Amino acid sequence: MKGFTRTLSFLCIIVFIAMTGTTETFAQVAKADQPILLTSCGQSPGPLKIKIGLKRLKFDHDYNLQASIEDLDKKDYKSIIIVTGASLKGMGAAGVSMDDELERISDLIKEAKSRGIKVIGAHVEGMARRAQGAAEGDNTDEQSIDCVCPNSDILLILSKGNEDNRFTLISNSKNIPMVSFDKNNEILAALKKIYEK
Repeated sequence: MKGFTRTLSFLCIIVFIAMTGTTETFAQVAKADQPILLTSCGQSPGPLKIKIGLKRLKFDHDYNLQASIEDLDKKDYKSIIIVTGASLKGMGAAGVSMDDELERISDLIKEAKSRGIKVIGAHVEGMARRAQGAAEGDNTDEQSIDCVCPNSDILLILSKGNEDNRFTLISNSKNIPMVSFDKNNEILAALKKIYEK
């Protein structure tokens, strides 16, 4: 019995060390540099929340809701924040369709990765910007998430938008570090976690 207890204790210590190592590794990987290009996949109002946060923190950034590959030549960007969430009204005002957005962002992510630019997939509007808040048959929000999040290097997620563990599953299955925050006023702290050394 004593031998069993010792073995069990030893295994628990090994598991604890392994878990601790994973946590530290994720914390180290969940880092990005400036300057930042902030854009949208779906033309929702979400990017404005991050724009305000970046401005308050005085982080070097540019805000372009329709950023394309050509914009990567204008500045030596080190990271791109792509905010998911589709707005039919926003896309209508911009004169684009969801297919246009998915194509633009897919190309942007591919080019960014080829240049070594970190991609941060963000969802900051909660469940109201998810399928549960959409009109019947409208899955554009989920299309936006599918396009961006599994192809990101870091996820920045408002916890209220992860009630169904959608982003946790993506994070775990793709081994993508996820920085989450519980309230809108905590977005500054979340951005600091990613951008401050």
